[in-house]
Amino acid sequence: MYLIAMLGNLLIILVVSSDRHLHTPMYFFLSILSLADIGFTSTTVPIMLVDIQTQSTAISYAGCLTQMSLFLFFGCMDDMLLTMMAYDRFVAICHPLHYPVRMNPRFCRILVLVSVFFSLLDSLLHNSIILQFACFKSVEIPNYFCDASQIFKLSCSDTFRNNLLIYLISVILGFVPVSGILLSYYKIISSILKIPSQSGRHKAFSTCGAHLSVVCFFYGTLLGAYCGSTVFHCSRKLVVASVMYTVVSPMLNPFIYSLRNRDITRSLKRLHSRIIKTQGLE
Repeated sequence: MYLIAMLGNLLIILVVSSDRHLHTPMYFFLSILSLADIGFTSTTVPIMLVDIQTQSTAISYAGCLTQMSLFLFFGCMDDMLLTMMAYDRFVAICHPLHYPVRMNPRFCRILVLVSVFFSLLDSLLHNSIILQFACFKSVEIPNYFCDASQIFKLSCSDTFRNNLLIYLISVILGFVPVSGILLSYYKIISSILKIPSQSGRHKAFSTCGAHLSVVCFFYGTLLGAYCGSTVFHCSRKLVVASVMYTVVSPMLNPFIYSLRNRDITRSLKRLHSRIIKTQGLE
C-alpha cells in the first residue's frame, strides 16, 4: 500500500510537470497535494515497517516530536490544499469568465505559500504545548505514530488545559478549511442546479466529482479515526482506523483523480508514448 501510494503520487507529479496541457491551477494544486500526500504517509509508514521488522515499538523523544511535527504539517497541508481546490472549482463553475484572471499563476503560488505558513503554525503550536510538560528518553505508544493526545495520556501531570488548548487549535485551523469547502460546494451545487440542460449539469458536476470524492474519503476516515479513539478501547481497532486516513487515503487519491479524468489519461498515454520512442531510439 505504501509503495502504491508513493508511485501513484509521484506519477501524478511527473505527468503534471511534464505536460504543458496540464499547467493549469487545478492540476498545479493536484501536484502539490500529491507531494503533501507523499510526505504525509512517509512520516508514519517507514517507521512502522521498521518497528514490525525489529519487533520494537519504542520511539525516542526527539523522534516522537519530529514525527508529530511532520505529521501535523503535511496533514494540515492536505486540509488547506483541498480547500483551495474547492475554491478553484467554485470559480471555474460559478465565474468561468473571471477564472483566468482570478486563478492566475501568482495567486495560486500565494495560496500554496499561505497553506505552508498555516501548516507550520499548526505544527509549531502543537509542539510548543507538548514541550511545556512532556520529556522522556523513549516511550511506547498504542499506535504506529506519535500524536499529541497519546503523549498527554502518558503524562503524570494534569493535562486538561493542554488538551483543551490542542482541541481549540485543531478546531480553529480545521473549521476554516472545512467551512471553505462547504461554502464552495454550496455555491457550486446552486449554480449547477440552475443549468437548464441535463447534459450541462452532468458536465459541470463531473469537473468536481473527483475532488468531492477525495474530500469525503479524507474527512470521513479522519473523523472516524479521531472519534474512534474515544470509543475504541482496543489499540488494534485504533490502528486500523488510523491506517485508513494515513495510508489508504493517500494511496487512493491518484486513482480517483486519474481513472475518470480524461486529461490525466491522455497525458499518461502521451508520456508512455514518449518513453517507448526514447527506448526505441536507444
